[in-house]
Amino acid sequence: MQLGLGYNEVRLVSYTPEWKEEFIKVKKELMKHTNLEENRIEHIGSTAIKGMSAKPIIDIIVGVDDLQMVDKPLTKKFYQAGFLKLKVERPGEIVLAKFTDDTYKEKTHFIHLVDYQKELWKNLIFFRDYLNSNEAARERYLEIKLEYLKDSSTGVNEYTNFKEEFVKEIFTKRTD
Repeated sequence: MQLGLGYNEVRLVSYTPEWKEEFIKVKKELMKHTNLEENRIEHIGSTAIKGMSAKPIIDIIVGVDDLQMVDKPLTKKFYQAGFLKLKVERPGEIVLAKFTDDTYKEKTHFIHLVDYQKELWKNLIFFRDYLNSNEAARERYLEIKLEYLKDSSTGVNEYTNFKEEFVKEIFTKRTD
């Protein structure tokens, strides 16, 4: 299994069960370094959807009690587990990444640090679970991804925006 994407690169690879194994390995590392409870670290994104082609990056959601109270000691614990805080501005989350080496050119993992059991946490978990249980939604999501890649292999933000309408449509199906 080869993980990693360069800056602004968009590329899909075929699904592999090794993604789940990698997530489990990283989850254990995170628990060891941060003392976070197991239920606060979840595998999300396309690598968590069985059979889904995905960017070769493992997405992990980590729930904390209060995102506004995340401090340097916790950030340092993530660093000890190999993750660096990114200067990414996203509402309701702090983003960290793991890289292939110390050139920091190729990302292999993302942590999306969010408020535990709040809206964003619930939406991202729901999206993963919904696509894992709904073949038609999985197929449509893959079509959307491939449609973007017909015209470009760069533009991570554009790629995310291209999928946004579908993702938000799935969020509306959440009933809790």
